[in-house]
Amino acid sequence: MEIMDTTLRDGEQTTGVSFNKSEKLAISQFLLEEIKVDRIEVASARVSEGEYEAVKAITHWAKGNNHLDKVEVLGFVDGGISLKWIQDAGGKVVNLLTKGSLKHVKLQLRKTPEEHVEDIKNIIASATEMGIEVNIYLEDWSNGIINSPEYVFFMMDELKSTPIKRFMLPDTLGILNPAQTEEYCSMMVDKYPNLHFDFHAHNDYDLAVANVFAAIRSGIKAVHTTVNGLGERTGNASLASVLGLLNDHLKIKNNLNESKLTKVSRLVETISGVRIPANKPLIGEYVFTQCSGVHADGDNKDNLYYNDLLPERFGRIRKYALGKTSGKANILKNLQELGIRLNPDEMKKITKRVIELGDKKENVTTEDLPYIISDVLKSTTDNKIKVKNYYLSLAHGLRPVATLSIQIGKHSYQESSVGDGQYDAFMKALWKIYEKLEKPHPVLIDYSVTIPPGGKTNALVEAIITWDFNNKEFKTRGLDADQTEAAIKATVKMLNIIENGN
Repeated sequence: MEIMDTTLRDGEQTTGVSFNKSEKLAISQFLLEEIKVDRIEVASARVSEGEYEAVKAITHWAKGNNHLDKVEVLGFVDGGISLKWIQDAGGKVVNLLTKGSLKHVKLQLRKTPEEHVEDIKNIIASATEMGIEVNIYLEDWSNGIINSPEYVFFMMDELKSTPIKRFMLPDTLGILNPAQTEEYCSMMVDKYPNLHFDFHAHNDYDLAVANVFAAIRSGIKAVHTTVNGLGERTGNASLASVLGLLNDHLKIKNNLNESKLTKVSRLVETISGVRIPANKPLIGEYVFTQCSGVHADGDNKDNLYYNDLLPERFGRIRKYALGKTSGKANILKNLQELGIRLNPDEMKKITKRVIELGDKKENVTTEDLPYIISDVLKSTTDNKIKVKNYYLSLAHGLRPVATLSIQIGKHSYQESSVGDGQYDAFMKALWKIYEKLEKPHPVLIDYSVTIPPGGKTNALVEAIITWDFNNKEFKTRGLDADQTEAAIKATVKMLNIIENGN
């Protein structure tokens, strides 16, 4: 089974998403070298000068690493202009966009089917002369096979003897359900058993992955995906989800490395700016998090609530949420991670407080537990690092400046720095102190701010910051009426967690 990933072409049609040259090259390298997808579609011809330079960079790298035949570019029936663009950019494979429904031919092109076929054959002949391999998209095929099947079969009969390597069947408007997908894909495979068919799903009815499943069952030889399901409107079939069904449900051999899925998903999330929903299958933050205390208890008793989607397969670990449904089992799992032991009476008190916080819709993290324990048991948390004072300035036309004084143990240190924002300036001043003391510090990998709806300027702001320290990810939370103050509180909590070795 082939996987063709089109994150860099169809995925880039997500509203507000645009990849630059270096980003496209980085994602291409990761998909081909780390995930090991079979093919990638990286651009549409003639879009822009930036797109041209990006394709040149990708094809140059791909040629030097024996991947050039895996790099594909969308081209058009335009008299050969797209072919010249692709050739000049170093490409060797064109995915030719043709019309897969009679309605599109008549109303968009205003041509007869015979005229359209003749134009396509001329492009194929030119591509062959130029040494460019041709795959063909039958755009709007799903509508075509439903409403004008005679046109679809006319196209296939006319083109089946040409040097087209792959016929690609897109559900362009995402109209199909799995039963239709299997029926119509089977119709194509049965009628043309010697041809290679791809299926390209869209997710308008949230059926993209289900339709991929049906297409594969029909005998389709390749399916198209995007990282995180990016794509126009509701997006395409998610790479992670498709790999999950290939490995676990269809048991079909493929070349993909599932252990790298989380990493490529985070990479594309960062570059695209489109956040992964927390409950997104296989790659979302909550996917391997048990919330119910009953489930945590069952996991303590021979992993009763595990399924085949083990987090380790995808470079993840199982977590246990803390909230009103947690119970002692969840809290125990989190305490074990922190290396903290409590007696039964203490556990009862801590469980009660966590449930109370959950009732108030407070978010509780593993890193919050030492502070909750300190508060409930009236013990003292050893906060070795304290921010004594800080001053932040913001002026129009000038870069923000921060001056801070922190106490580490019995000693105080002061530094100033400029930054791209007030919090950035604060962090740069802080790391100046750490560098002078030769103290290691974490890397900030995510910064999330939650502001309650309603537009109240005095509402509390929650800042949740994700850190990476010694290859371990953890989150800290700060709450304040001011966004920067909330972030600073989360930062101070992080400093003490590292200082105390938690």
